[in-house]
Amino acid sequence: MTLADIERIAPLEEGMLPFNLAEAQRQVSDFSPGFWLRCCSPFIPAVGATAVYPIDLVKTRMQNQRSTGSFVGELMYKNSFDCFKKVLRYEGFFGLYRGLLPQLLGVAPEKAIKLTVNDFVRDKFMHKDGSVPLLAEIFAGGCAGGSQVIFTNPLEIVKIRLQVAGEITTGPRVSALSVVRDLGFFGIYKGAKACFLRDIPFSAIYFPCYAHVKASFANEDGQVSPGSLLLAGAIAGMPAASLVTPADVIKTRLQVAARAGQTTYSGVTDCFRKILREEGPKALWKGAARVFRSSPQFGVTLLTYELLQRWFYVDFGGVKPVGSELVPKSRITLPAPNPDHVGGYKLAVATFAGIENKFGLYLPLFKPSASTSKVTAVGS
Repeated sequence: MTLADIERIAPLEEGMLPFNLAEAQRQVSDFSPGFWLRCCSPFIPAVGATAVYPIDLVKTRMQNQRSTGSFVGELMYKNSFDCFKKVLRYEGFFGLYRGLLPQLLGVAPEKAIKLTVNDFVRDKFMHKDGSVPLLAEIFAGGCAGGSQVIFTNPLEIVKIRLQVAGEITTGPRVSALSVVRDLGFFGIYKGAKACFLRDIPFSAIYFPCYAHVKASFANEDGQVSPGSLLLAGAIAGMPAASLVTPADVIKTRLQVAARAGQTTYSGVTDCFRKILREEGPKALWKGAARVFRSSPQFGVTLLTYELLQRWFYVDFGGVKPVGSELVPKSRITLPAPNPDHVGGYKLAVATFAGIENKFGLYLPLFKPSASTSKVTAVGS
């Protein structure tokens, strides 16, 4: 009698077998993307970054604007919406995308480094049941945020200087090459301490929040849909982006080129003190609109990363991420281990699952008092 014979008697139902047999039975994956979708998936974060880039430009200009008056003696922008309108009016549509190229060059490797390091460190602390302690999740996220700074800081400073260059209509034209040439090798790491101060807490908050929000969206079979992954990534980005806004303001002030009449800063602490003294605590929360940039961008990024893991098994642990697969369930409750029973009941139970529905056959419970007689009865 083979498994095929049993299937003809009682067709196997999804989720009713042990995990290894369920995997063998699954012929078609739950989500089968086309060839072109697979090829284009690595570029989806770049598309997301492009879509929300105008918000990033407005955020940078608002953070760089001094509340005590600009270099011309008056505030250039009343608020973020006013900034958006003036950029569109005086610099055109493409003015909203000034400095986009460094962002596109950096978004793929930045996210790749961050996500890979987070997964790698999480796997080192993972328990046998697949769970990760909360402190380990926070530590893994912090390591992920810190690891990207060495690569992203040069691109950040170039991007920021290009974003604010459109406010000045006179003087030499500013380009990415001219910024790098003027700063030199060590200059492109200006503001790196503030970048660490922003990225480490951001990732330490973001990744644990994402893991727990994603788990809460799992259905009764333990699977998380692509739409839920996108929503989980966006929700997790809200508190993470909001709480590190002061560090982002300090980083922006340190990395921009100060103009005539503007306050200059010698470091993170000096910048923090001068902003509080000259502009008040409210100035540390300028550009809070970055939440509307980071949240959807990270949602798209995490969705792409998770789907790639499902399709190509790229996780360091050698398994698909949590929520990718159905959690196999058994409708038969196995009896407690009995030292008097020597046999393959646990192996046979999957094979005989469903037979009692067809023939009214009830498998024995193997009670210690009558185990021998019942085993004999079944055998006969």
